[in-house]
Amino acid sequence: MEPEKLRSASWFGRKDKDGFIYRAWMKNQGAPPDMFDGRPVIGICNTWSELTPCNGHFRELAEAVKKGVLEAGGFPVEFPVMSLGETLIKPTAMLYRNLVSMDVEESIRANPVDGVVLLCGCDKTTPSLVMGACSVDIPTLVISGGPMLKGHWKGRDIGTSDIWRFDAAHKLGQITTEEFMESEACMARTQGHCAVMGTASTMAVMVEALGLSLPNNASIPAADARRKVFSQLSGRRIVDMVKENLTMSKILTRKAFENAIMVNAAMGGSTNFVIHLLAIAGRIGVDLNIEDFDKYSQGIPLLANIQPSGENYMEDLYYSGGLPAVIKEMKAIIHNDAITVNGKMMGDNCATAEVYDRNIISTMQEPFKPESGILVVKGNLAPDGAVMKPSAATPALLKHSGKAVVFENIEDYHARIDDPALDIDATSIMVLKNVGPKGYPGMAEVGNMTLPKKLLEQGVTDMVRISDGRMSGTGFGTTVLHVSPEAAVGGPLALVKNGDIISLDAHNRTLQLEVSEEELAVRKAAWKQTETMQTRGYVHLYQTHVQQAHLGADMDFLKGGSGNKVSRDSH
Repeated sequence: MEPEKLRSASWFGRKDKDGFIYRAWMKNQGAPPDMFDGRPVIGICNTWSELTPCNGHFRELAEAVKKGVLEAGGFPVEFPVMSLGETLIKPTAMLYRNLVSMDVEESIRANPVDGVVLLCGCDKTTPSLVMGACSVDIPTLVISGGPMLKGHWKGRDIGTSDIWRFDAAHKLGQITTEEFMESEACMARTQGHCAVMGTASTMAVMVEALGLSLPNNASIPAADARRKVFSQLSGRRIVDMVKENLTMSKILTRKAFENAIMVNAAMGGSTNFVIHLLAIAGRIGVDLNIEDFDKYSQGIPLLANIQPSGENYMEDLYYSGGLPAVIKEMKAIIHNDAITVNGKMMGDNCATAEVYDRNIISTMQEPFKPESGILVVKGNLAPDGAVMKPSAATPALLKHSGKAVVFENIEDYHARIDDPALDIDATSIMVLKNVGPKGYPGMAEVGNMTLPKKLLEQGVTDMVRISDGRMSGTGFGTTVLHVSPEAAVGGPLALVKNGDIISLDAHNRTLQLEVSEEELAVRKAAWKQTETMQTRGYVHLYQTHVQQAHLGADMDFLKGGSGNKVSRDSH
């Protein structure tokens, strides 16, 4: 791209009063005059925050990116956006995903940047940054923070998925409170996001499979020096992307989205992948629907033996060949001609990849599990669909009928789940209402409800659980999630009563409430909304405009984009 055609030229290339202001105040930070000679200005969008521990090392990564940008003849400028720390933020990070996307979109559009590098790691930081950047559509490259190293406790490897196991063991008295607390530091012992195929790693896989990052983005550990090298090389590459005018819309084609779905299936990625990829597609203008996740997942087995669907960790994936090696195993079915940020085709990026450990990366012919990916079930309980992760479920429960044990909201669940008098057994189906986008609000990760203590004591380890909420990517179990429409807007889930028979047949993609249409009509007429709407601020805006889960839970007015033009160009 010629210097005079760069976006930044309308700021720094001016010879008038406004140009004086734009350059002078940048120079007070020590920028020499030749930084304003028409070279590409690269924004480094940083979600570093001490309240986002997964992203706590991003100051170092940003410096590595700056080195690369300077080496390639660009002008790096770092800027912050709101950061979402999954482990701390309340009521749920998902509530603020759309807010951060607005922050990112407007920060990019309003400022003199020609290309942008997105630094993201913790769960919602990746989709929010990608969504916002899509709505501007300038050359963009993503760098994930990388997974933490696996933990070690009492002679065994541990990761985030073990939290659910430790919690159950603690409740049963199998480990002491002291041991429970001791394992904390043993698990989260290095910088980086969850060491397993949780949502953060799923998002890192997603951006690499979409072609938005350089190869090996997904699995290089955060603590590995090669993560800094990767960031420096990414800084070099974004400058060339600006010169080539390789924008997001040229990379994020329909083929890219189909590739991402297929790769997610092979990796055993989080169900949260569905809601985020749908939102990204809505921003960039690709026609994607919830059925596509089932369609393009079918027939793809689990190739990556990574927790929670498998046994190992993300660092093991890297040592075994990384995501390029997994994608190469899928070369017969993926779109090898999809363009990526390095200007090469996906197939070319993976052509020389090797698998070094078949215990970590299998073949399509001899996979770790025959069924993976995302299942989409529909029926009178979920007319617009609900999602399941079969690789994390108990096979015997994928076809099951049982009596509903209903919790009206998360407070009701916490109040009654361990009540010895709760009428529940191993064949029951747990139903949690009002934890969807509007109802919670924000659609919390509470769908993998912990089982009642009395059933844990009987040795029960899994039950069918249904909700309009989400589940942590580190979680597991036979969970039906994202039921749409949600209970808070009067969806059929709101009408379920204790003792109703629910039939799940994941193989045939059905979820049925065994109650007559006449009875449901009576219940619907008597239904009253119990979850209240907020009356001010961002939460009010969110509840008023958020779309249902099967549409990606974006705000209706954010679909699409406004491009990179600034509406007014004057001081």
